[in-house]
Amino acid sequence: MPTPTTERTARPRRSRTRSRNVSPRPALVISTLKPHQYDLRPTCASLICPDCKTWVPITGVQAKVQKLVPHDTGAVAKDAAVRCQGSNRLVTVDVAYEVWQRRLEDGGAEAAGRRSARQHYKPLPAPAKPVTQMSPAAMSVSDALAAYRDHLRKCRVRNVAGRCGGTHRCADGARLAALYAELQRTQPLRQHEARVDALLARCRSTTAWSKQSEATASPKATAKRGGTAVEEANNSCRHRLPGTVSDYRGPQVPTQPVRITT
Repeated sequence: MPTPTTERTARPRRSRTRSRNVSPRPALVISTLKPHQYDLRPTCASLICPDCKTWVPITGVQAKVQKLVPHDTGAVAKDAAVRCQGSNRLVTVDVAYEVWQRRLEDGGAEAAGRRSARQHYKPLPAPAKPVTQMSPAAMSVSDALAAYRDHLRKCRVRNVAGRCGGTHRCADGARLAALYAELQRTQPLRQHEARVDALLARCRSTTAWSKQSEATASPKATAKRGGTAVEEANNSCRHRLPGTVSDYRGPQVPTQPVRITT
């Protein structure tokens, strides 16, 4: 009974071959290819075959004759063993290694410059909390009352079960009513506490300023601005009858504009 034959797969592509066969097709000129389509490094000289569009080693790069090694059209050990027409095709290396490397680097830099800058997307702001979930400290009595009235107006229009109507309130309406009642009860106390905190902060700043001024003032300046006579003059509060002459009025103070004659 004859044994079934298995289909042969593509063979590995050796980097160097000793075959003397030469393809009758015209030689492939390296300069006609783009810099990224061939590699001229001596350790891995290769190019993209124009026929099968795969990377194929170049044998004899440093010798007089360069040609493509025999290769199949498909991937190694996966596709069928179909010999490519570009096997053993002569290659004309008319580009120096330094020139090829410089062109490749310039092309990479140019491509990197053409790329658009990385987009940094700002995170979307978080949605605002519903009025029913806000803390009492973040609202005022007027805001809570306006939110409660707005909810009643919208809820009574909706034709759903459990809506606000008469003395009945839905869940959101009940929460808004409770929030309004709590704010109405606690806001005067919170305002009083805020006023007390502001007064305490003002007293602390005044005390700190006075201590700093006393520490920086010289004894001579302190004696000039202080003393018993100065304190008595500052503390005196005398009532002046209408029609009396001021203490600052005297013969040295002119009562009429002075005319300057030239």
